[in-house]
Amino acid sequence: MFPVKGVSSFEDRLFPQKYTFQINGQLQVWDSPKIMGILNVTPDSFFGRSRTNITSKDFAEQVGKIISDGADIVDVGGYSSRPGADEVSESEELKRVIPVIEWISKNYPNTLISVDTFRAKVAEISIKSGAHIVNDISSGDLDQDMIPLIGSLKTPYIAMHMRGNPTNMQQLTNYSDILGEILNYFSEKLDQFKKFGIKDVIIDPGFGFAKSIEQNYFLLKNLSQFRCLSTPVLVGVSRKSMIYKTLENNADEALNGTTALNMFSLCQGANILRVHDVKEAKETIKLFNTIYP
Repeated sequence: MFPVKGVSSFEDRLFPQKYTFQINGQLQVWDSPKIMGILNVTPDSFFGRSRTNITSKDFAEQVGKIISDGADIVDVGGYSSRPGADEVSESEELKRVIPVIEWISKNYPNTLISVDTFRAKVAEISIKSGAHIVNDISSGDLDQDMIPLIGSLKTPYIAMHMRGNPTNMQQLTNYSDILGEILNYFSEKLDQFKKFGIKDVIIDPGFGFAKSIEQNYFLLKNLSQFRCLSTPVLVGVSRKSMIYKTLENNADEALNGTTALNMFSLCQGANILRVHDVKEAKETIKLFNTIYP
């Protein structure tokens, strides 16, 4: 993964660059922000309308809507990472995600699929079952086999910043310099990934993971600083508590706030928006691209 050289201008430096990825042996060029649609194969993810399972009567309709609304990537997760969520065994996580990945791969062969997991075995079987990208909330910190696996699979890897794990992360929000510490964390991770032959990396600052509401907004305000790492940046703020607690409403009422922060993220250089509401994110990107064609 590397920036594609071209015309250098102020806007090229400030807004998303072009990146290339090797996916299933094919070269893909991403020259516009992408949308990752959330598909939670869980009973307890924080936003109820994102939950489903392959036996649900409206499963096919829900997946079809995510794709027809404009998702470039469908992110399949079988382990809720919300604070206080129940732990899920590896076998249960596999039972949840593999049939869904196989179904999407069969019925929508041109759609990119990411698997949201921090477990190497789940990642490996998911890629072999049709997924294209591994989305790891721990950047390999929760499973020592993950990074060597990604290196061997040669698959794109989304590395997120988090302290601890979903059970205790909200007690780990003490930073002396949160922006500097996270930038340094990713710099060290990128060096580690390079040693294992991982070339296609996307970073995620991890909004809501071991960060207070104030820290989340500070990172969002300074999102453009992550461009120094020369990797695509994923932003996942969709309907999170940093929005609805600030607006004094709830996750069901947080779409307008999500859209506002998604547009701000794009203006700060975000390359991927991870969202529950694909249609609205698609419209946001269309307006952004109209301003910055």
